[in-house]
Amino acid sequence: MIARRFTLASLCLIVLATAVTCVAADKPSSTDWHARLKQELPLLGHRNWIAIVDSAYPLQTSGGIETVNTDADQLEVVKAVLDELSKAKHVRPVVFTDAELKFVPETEAHGVTAYRDALANLLSKSDAQSLPHEEIISKLDEAGKTFHILILKTRLTIPYTSVFLRLDCGYWPADAEKRLREAMASH
Repeated sequence: MIARRFTLASLCLIVLATAVTCVAADKPSSTDWHARLKQELPLLGHRNWIAIVDSAYPLQTSGGIETVNTDADQLEVVKAVLDELSKAKHVRPVVFTDAELKFVPETEAHGVTAYRDALANLLSKSDAQSLPHEEIISKLDEAGKTFHILILKTRLTIPYTSVFLRLDCGYWPADAEKRLREAMASH
């Protein structure tokens, strides 16, 4: 009888340990955000977004929005994403930053000046646009109703530091699209 209880208890522990292992295996770790980005990038196209956000950025509930915790430095993530996008032939990023970032004082957010300088250096080759934070969030909410949004959450604790990348077609520039639409309208 004692051996039977011991066997039943052992079996319960094995089942419990297996269940915990399976749940942990289903949950992506923060170290595989690089792999997640590389896996999703070929699937993304124009009108999809990638956002690299600070640690206080809210978990959005729109069906098309996916949030991945990177547990990484924000500038490291921005650089890695821009590097991956530079290799992609099918998409190119249109960069948005929070307009509020220009006005965040060093006295209120230690490190913001160094962050702004480093971010400006990373984005120097792009034509980054600044919009109010709430306006960008609204764009993500709207896009998330139809298109996939990948949010990479970092451990940065400085406000208004998120970088938003709306993907555009990499092989069909906006001026070509404009000429096409004009030709169609005149025909």
